[in-house]
Amino acid sequence: MSAKVRNSIIVLIFGNFLVCVGMSLIFPVMPFIKNELHLSATDMGIMNSLFAFAQLIASPIVGQLSDRIGRKPILVYGLLLYMFSEILFAATNWLWMFDISRTIGGLSAAMVVPTTNALAADLTTPRQRARVIGLLSAAFSGGLILGPGIGGLLAKFDYKTPFWFAAGLGFLSMLSLQFMLPSEKEIEGYAKENVVPPTPHLRQKSSWTQTKKLFSGPMGLLFLLILISSFGLVGFESIYSLYVNEVFKFTMENIALVLTLNGIISLMFQALLFDRLVVWLTEKRLVRYCFFLSFAGTIWIILAHSKLEVIIATLIVFTAYDLIRPAITTLLTKASSTAQGLINGVNMSLTSVGNIIGPIMSGALLDMNYHFPYLVVAVFLLISWLLTYKIQEKFKANV
Repeated sequence: MSAKVRNSIIVLIFGNFLVCVGMSLIFPVMPFIKNELHLSATDMGIMNSLFAFAQLIASPIVGQLSDRIGRKPILVYGLLLYMFSEILFAATNWLWMFDISRTIGGLSAAMVVPTTNALAADLTTPRQRARVIGLLSAAFSGGLILGPGIGGLLAKFDYKTPFWFAAGLGFLSMLSLQFMLPSEKEIEGYAKENVVPPTPHLRQKSSWTQTKKLFSGPMGLLFLLILISSFGLVGFESIYSLYVNEVFKFTMENIALVLTLNGIISLMFQALLFDRLVVWLTEKRLVRYCFFLSFAGTIWIILAHSKLEVIIATLIVFTAYDLIRPAITTLLTKASSTAQGLINGVNMSLTSVGNIIGPIMSGALLDMNYHFPYLVVAVFLLISWLLTYKIQEKFKANV
């Protein structure tokens, strides 16, 4: 890997991390906003759902655009929108402006996250790709994990401070992408060398017909597994603190300890061990084993009798989940020689569907019985584990 490509990957990782910090920055300051402006819980729920909804709608469209006009413009304008959304959130006290800000933030995430994966696939060889995708996934997870902590720390000055801070970082990240990423011609040259030729002719092939072909072909199974994994993870996470507090009497300190340990372990696996696990097991087997571990860990939590058992089982589930996504994403980047933007856009859209449906379903089931959400998640994970036996070793689909 040349120095120029290495620097480009570093910039992409920072951009990915920054957008994911923006996704979760709001959570610790939500009570301040709610109380200060006399908003309802429903208002706050809608505000957050708009972020995922914008991602869902925009991701496949943006993916096709990046195949047509190039990765770099999409990334630069995506971070410009990110900066604008954070400034808007910090500068207003009107609910409808908060909603617009979160919608713009979701659009920026749809532009940045899948496009970074597509550009990483363009810049790297198939051998390098697993490690780079693992680092991007670690940045994604790290942003989601550290965002609430950063937001809580900065909110001690003022509850709007985190958003001004994020806007400043967004501006710096936009400049770094503009000046440090290769030109579009250089990116096409790297892609041709790495057998992912995004020529203008091939970029124009991106269409809704291709999207249908993706789902009807062998890659459709991978997209289904992405949907299930994101649905399961968000469904698991969204009620975790309520579940362990009610059933196992976890204190806030216990919950904070578990989430901190999870963040450290997941980042270590994604950043340092993911590439080695892929070489050792292959992506297909890694996905299979992680789905099984997630299923087993979820069942263990339901049957556990002590806090220690719950903590161990939780760490197994979260770590397995955090390896499933980059493994499937790596498989997808190897499955087609073209339309990387479209593939990664569909990937992000399905993740957004899971982010919208997961919490709603888990919350409704939780109202019926505290064990129902995890029983349903366990069933989906078991089905997913069985489906991994149908993943093809090599894909013939070429969209």
